[in-house]
Amino acid sequence: MTALAVLLAALGAIGQAAGARMQHGAVHDTIGDQGFGLRSQARLVRNSRWLLGLLALGSGTLLHAVALGLAPLSVVQPVGVLALPITVLLSLRSSGTRVRDLDAQVIFSVAAATSGVAAFVFLAAGSAKATAVSQDAQMTATQLVAGAVLVLGVLAALTRSKIRCVLFAAACAVAYAYVSLLVRAVSQQLRTVELLDINPLPLLGIPVAVVLGGWLLQHAYASGPPELVVACLTVIDPLVAVGLGIGLLGEADEVGTWTAVGEIGCAVVACLGVFALARYHPETKERRVPATVAGSSGLSGPSSTDRPDGSSP
Repeated sequence: MTALAVLLAALGAIGQAAGARMQHGAVHDTIGDQGFGLRSQARLVRNSRWLLGLLALGSGTLLHAVALGLAPLSVVQPVGVLALPITVLLSLRSSGTRVRDLDAQVIFSVAAATSGVAAFVFLAAGSAKATAVSQDAQMTATQLVAGAVLVLGVLAALTRSKIRCVLFAAACAVAYAYVSLLVRAVSQQLRTVELLDINPLPLLGIPVAVVLGGWLLQHAYASGPPELVVACLTVIDPLVAVGLGIGLLGEADEVGTWTAVGEIGCAVVACLGVFALARYHPETKERRVPATVAGSSGLSGPSSTDRPDGSSP
């Protein structure tokens, strides 16, 4: 079952990568120079490219949800990192750029994030055990995630440029990790109890977290390149999910000391890859040029090239 779950999660990652690329393009086509305000958000629901991206994301999410019912959370969730290299390849194709023309730092960033999570999956697959998601664990996870999303969202609203993108994407990733935990809880309950006995928390928590995460995701798209958004999602989402699986579900109770050390090391490598991508991605480099030329300092206000939402064109 574990092998099938990993395969379904990999297919889901392809759908999520394609959806991310389409929605990112649709968001930037829609906002133009007007910023990502309420009118721009309302126009998105009539954009066929954005809707097609939503369909791709939904299909990928469905495959991922099925995988969560077949294997431990700490094994399935990290497989989504495959969406990162796929997104990079899609971006290269759309821009006509060849892989060999990419900066070495960008290639290193993607390789570090992808290999770090892939190695984590390899280690977790041999040691993690499937456990039940209790109602107490669901409630505790709800409180932790709500607090984390609130803090990240507020910080994102107070910052600009690539940091805003990272924070919005991180908040979305935390919300989606919570969804994964609740989806696993529902899949377990459907196999073991009567339909009327299912805990109502997931029935409310899943749609709220999906809608809130989707809204945060669109703001992340409006503030940075799709590769950076996907990197944050595919690294932070599984790390949060694994943290919930270990801390609340006890999936790592039988993991040896050296295996745990290796998993921590892999997580650090993956996070460093995301930070490096945020720093060296060509689009975020271009965003820093106008401020430097204009001689603006860290104490100055928004420049005339900034959009109303704080991002740069």
